[in-house]
Amino acid sequence: MSNFVDECGLNVRGGDGGAGCVAFRREAHVNRGGPDGGDGGDGGDIWLVADHNTASLLSFRDYPHRRAENGRHGEGKRRHGANGDSLEVPVPVGTIVRDQGGEILADLSSSGTKWLAAKGGEGGKGNARFLANNRRAPSFAEQGESGEEQWLRLELKLLADVALVGFPNVGKSTLISRISAARPKIADYPFTTLVPNLGVVKVREDFEMVVADIPGLIEGASEGKGLGHQFLRHVERARVLVVLLDLASYEGTSPDEQLKTLLTELETYKPELLKRPRLLLASKHDVGIADVPDSCMPISSMTGYGLEGAVVEMERLVRQERSQLTVANTEEVIHRPTPKGIRVEKSGNNLFTVYGRSAERAVALNDLTNMEALQFIQSSLEKLGVSKALKRAGIKEGDTVKIGQLEFEFHEDGNFNF
Repeated sequence: MSNFVDECGLNVRGGDGGAGCVAFRREAHVNRGGPDGGDGGDGGDIWLVADHNTASLLSFRDYPHRRAENGRHGEGKRRHGANGDSLEVPVPVGTIVRDQGGEILADLSSSGTKWLAAKGGEGGKGNARFLANNRRAPSFAEQGESGEEQWLRLELKLLADVALVGFPNVGKSTLISRISAARPKIADYPFTTLVPNLGVVKVREDFEMVVADIPGLIEGASEGKGLGHQFLRHVERARVLVVLLDLASYEGTSPDEQLKTLLTELETYKPELLKRPRLLLASKHDVGIADVPDSCMPISSMTGYGLEGAVVEMERLVRQERSQLTVANTEEVIHRPTPKGIRVEKSGNNLFTVYGRSAERAVALNDLTNMEALQFIQSSLEKLGVSKALKRAGIKEGDTVKIGQLEFEFHEDGNFNF
């Protein structure tokens, strides 16, 4: 089984907030002690962090679930619960995060970049927080919020200076093994390379470049044939494309025909790939029978013929592209802000669901049989404008309202029948 994984699912869940405490001072020398229940601690967050020491998404293949720590419950004497520890999940540099619908949520393209994948729930308030002039001994507290949970799709697009592109068995793996310390699997049959290989080429003391050996492309790769989409994805971020043409093709395809097919597949997949700096190499010069096309550098990875010149040319193109990065505008990844306020949706004939963190927190109390708690909920929902929003949505007398896990009847006078 391969130790390189470039696509996987990930389930993340933030920690739950701790519950607030209902407590009163019970000391011999204190007359009619007031409420002193502490707040619950916040649940931990889950962050995805781009880490240059992480090579692939292998760790998520068999264990796709990540959980943050829950917050502790509050206690008496206004002792607040401890916050849950947040969890940082390392992912390879170049990881793209998508939701289940395929929309891009984050692009972790540089080492150290962090993205909040799941926020922990806030801790509930203890009864000491609900003390008021008309509520001298509140006998209720808030429950903690549940942490966010979602399924994500992670895709890895390798970040390399140079991508080796060519048909299967053209000699890409042999080339990268000769110019770097990488030791990919090499055999005399097509599709030996099934996953990308990275090699660091050190040209001189002050310069090195990363070369990616991309699995062989075939005609129709841009349409997904032969796992084409999975392979082409790793070409997208390479600064320079090195196209290898086989001078000793098993199928007798001429180098010109190979080049035409490869460029067509690249253009069909993503037209801007043809604008990348490109170096053409004619491989297997030692055994090749085809003529070397114009503007092609002949090489032999077996004998070493032409390799030094090819590496020098790669260096020139990579240096040129790196110098432009200092003045080029970098693309910004913009994340959508968390929705504020409340929102009402109608489902069925008489069910109205209210969404919004403020409304859901207003009803998340620990004892809904407590009259004080119900009065507090009524007052809070009125201040938030829930009744007005429900009326704008077309609610009628006796219809059902759902907020979080709580359901109740609506009345025209603005009162809720819990």
